[in-house]
Amino acid sequence: MQRRDARELLLTALYRCEFLPAALDELFEETDPEDQREYMETVFNGIRERQPEIDRILGEKTVGWKFERLALLDRNILRLGVYELLYFDDVPPEVAMNEAIELAKKYGTEQARKFINGILDRIWKEHREGTTP
Repeated sequence: MQRRDARELLLTALYRCEFLPAALDELFEETDPEDQREYMETVFNGIRERQPEIDRILGEKTVGWKFERLALLDRNILRLGVYELLYFDDVPPEVAMNEAIELAKKYGTEQARKFINGILDRIWKEHREGTTP
């Protein structure tokens, strides 16, 4: 399995969590993550652990939009992107942003690509400058 496929499965798991408490193992029963299992477990658990912090960071950047009112898929694409940008050093920032944009193109709302790109770019620039907590 490629990392891009693993991200799509992560997005599915994060989306499910919006409605029901879900474990990644349930998703693994449906699809074998092959060599991406460790990546998926680390990222999924990391996002769930840091979700209040990630949501706060995103909420500060979604000027004119309440974070809670964003489309569920867009919200979870942003969570995945922020986690990879700020907390997962195995993925270069450019790749994390590009992969989030690709997910937005495939699954997000019509304007999601530009919106997600703008939010993640701003977060990454501020992080590099040391102004994002």
